[in-house]
Amino acid sequence: MSRQIVLDTETTGLSPIDGDRLIELGCVELVNRKLTGNNLHLYFNAGRDSHPDALRVHGITTEFLADKPRFEEKIEEIWEYLQGAELIIHNAPFDLGFLNNEFKLAKRPPLKQCVGGVIDTLVMAKEMYPGKRNSLDSLCDRLGVDNSNRTLHGALLDAELLADVYINLTRGQDALLMTEEPAQTQAAGAMAVAAVDLSSFKLPVLQANAQELELHLNVLTQMDKSSGGKTAWRVFEAGVEAS
Repeated sequence: MSRQIVLDTETTGLSPIDGDRLIELGCVELVNRKLTGNNLHLYFNAGRDSHPDALRVHGITTEFLADKPRFEEKIEEIWEYLQGAELIIHNAPFDLGFLNNEFKLAKRPPLKQCVGGVIDTLVMAKEMYPGKRNSLDSLCDRLGVDNSNRTLHGALLDAELLADVYINLTRGQDALLMTEEPAQTQAAGAMAVAAVDLSSFKLPVLQANAQELELHLNVLTQMDKSSGGKTAWRVFEAGVEAS
């Protein structure tokens, strides 16, 4: 079973070194690339006001957080929820920096001792779409993910959007996987299909025109970029050239 957690945070500012704290955590669970609904969403009383610039982004006021628990009060629940999962985060160093700071303040080990790994979708998007804007909103627009409800940033909403973005970014990997399915027993009452011998048929061979060849080459180039130059035809070409 492959368990992944798509994670996002909101904070009082940009730097835990300057005393900024985490105020919201949103987590969306994927098991075998399917949404399970087993999500985690928490707000925290950070004990300080958000920077005005941060407040304009997320809109989470100090008054709203006044009755919320401190991070350390929920740390066992968070640790247990994340245990062994692979994290999917957009611009991972930012969120991990704040999470690790909260664990450090609570005198707990760093997050790497809890999770199975981290995927940074910002790094992935930059490799797939070099030279283009790769913010979460830009990726939603590019990949057809509906983000019309995102008037303000929110950790759970952003994690839900990122889950859709990640599935779309990696959908091509699944399309390239070929698995041998076990033969299915014909169901009772199903229509029988007669086998046809095609050996006597002469099928015409249609050659691709110049435009079709160019479009095909563009697709191969994009796939090659996405795989970091590890596509099968590159390996084949290298073997041919070496021989």
